[in-house]
Amino acid sequence: SMRTDSDTYFQRHPEDYKVFVENDYKFPAGEDPRVTKFGRVLRRTSLDELPQLFNIFIGQMSIVGPRPITEPELRYYGDQVDKLLSVLPGAMGLWQATGRSDIKYPERAKVDLEYVDHIGFWYDWYMVYLTMKAIFSREGAY
Repeated sequence: SMRTDSDTYFQRHPEDYKVFVENDYKFPAGEDPRVTKFGRVLRRTSLDELPQLFNIFIGQMSIVGPRPITEPELRYYGDQVDKLLSVLPGAMGLWQATGRSDIKYPERAKVDLEYVDHIGFWYDWYMVYLTMKAIFSREGAY
């Protein structure tokens, strides 16, 4: 869904990186210049998430858990970073189920840590249900 040069985009466009950081490591909805036109369709339909199945298969991710984050985002978790990193990131979870891109930091950190506090078999099934509901409603999908 991203341009082939997206990994170096910010080096060439520092003004966009400033906007990205100020907006909690995201661009405002629908304004990410690194996303292709076809990528926008994939993101709106959540089809861009399918490659994560490979990460789940090889054990780098779980089906349910907090979303993967970048190193700069760790600052939002304060003294609870170890708690967050104690679980595998997931393809589905509380953040996706309750707002996705509509939930910004520091609220996202609270949501991620709430999942870690309540982790369990039935809670995970509840997250799958809520995530499927959010995907089909397309809420928060940019």
